Amino acid sequence: MRAALVEQYDALSVELLMADYGLTVLQPVTELPHTTTPLSLHDSPAGRAFASQDPHSSAVRGEGVVDLYLPVTVRGDRLGILLVRVPEERCTPEEIAELAALAEILGREIVVADRDTDVYLQARRANRLTLAAEMQWQLLPGRASTRPEYAIGAQLEPAYAIHGDNFDWSVTSESLTLTVTNGMGEGIEAALLTNLAVNALRNARRAGIGIADQAALADQALYAQHRGEEYVATLLLSFDLRTGRVQAVDAGSPQLWRQRGMSVEQIPFEAQLPLGMFEETDYVMQEFDVQRGDRLLFISDGVYAALSETGEEYGERMLARAIQAASLLPASAVPRAILQELAEYVNAVADDDALVVCLDWFGRDGEA
Repeated sequence: MRAALVEQYDALSVELLMADYGLTVLQPVTELPHTTTPLSLHDSPAGRAFASQDPHSSAVRGEGVVDLYLPVTVRGDRLGILLVRVPEERCTPEEIAELAALAEILGREIVVADRDTDVYLQARRANRLTLAAEMQWQLLPGRASTRPEYAIGAQLEPAYAIHGDNFDWSVTSESLTLTVTNGMGEGIEAALLTNLAVNALRNARRAGIGIADQAALADQALYAQHRGEEYVATLLLSFDLRTGRVQAVDAGSPQLWRQRGMSVEQIPFEAQLPLGMFEETDYVMQEFDVQRGDRLLFISDGVYAALSETGEEYGERMLARAIQAASLLPASAVPRAILQELAEYVNAVADDDALVVCLDWFGRDGEA
């Protein structure tokens, strides 16, 4: 790509910046063993382009050149920024649009390349991942996803030492299935437990059965392995993309909150047993509707049950306030914003995993 941009656009330099796991910096992709000095995601031109997901330009004073910061994003999953320095005369709206499209193509190539190389995964690391965190991040579908009917954003903390929390999603032409899981325990044991649960749920989902049966089969797989000594709290949801009808199975601690207009409230479900606690548990599906403009937030107990230095729980009031404060942000940016509010509340890195998944519902034209 460097060679093509030099030839076709007179580019003077081309650099790829990857967002780190904690969404705090953009790491330049360079020769191993490590990247060079990272750029802040919060107070840099590259960070502004990443947050807005629009191209950003910055003239280099006295040199007659412009730095273009172009989002590298795949189906809503923000990977990083392509930084291209070009002469001022090549910085036309038409050519900026072309370069932005090429940055998106590059993002798709990076996703494919990740199957064969560690280069881009290594570039995302501002710190070393624990082994449990390595397992968890490799299990995830991505950090965001966008379609005409919805936009999803998700984040785990502590990003470099996560162990038991996880999320997963899969879409067809007519439905979206989303799961949020919280495996008990710490370290490798929790990561292994969650890995088994997520893959058991995927195996059941790919068999084409409903979410209540998915939960039952995953429950059997976990119980067969651990005989009830270890279990996984899980919230499963299936969205009908045409109607906005949602099927849900609540098998544990993750909470679901809804922001509709100015109202923020928790959606209560009939609590059922976590997966793997007892043999052959039957799970009952519940239903509710989402409306165009609704924002749903899936929150793990590492958020709402977190304690401050004085021992006060973060709780529903603080969580509702954090959700309101993030109202104007896109779904991809909401989880990081809420987890930052949590970090300030506890005034330290939380001991427990903390997970936030945000889903904005747009619906389909002609939705009932």
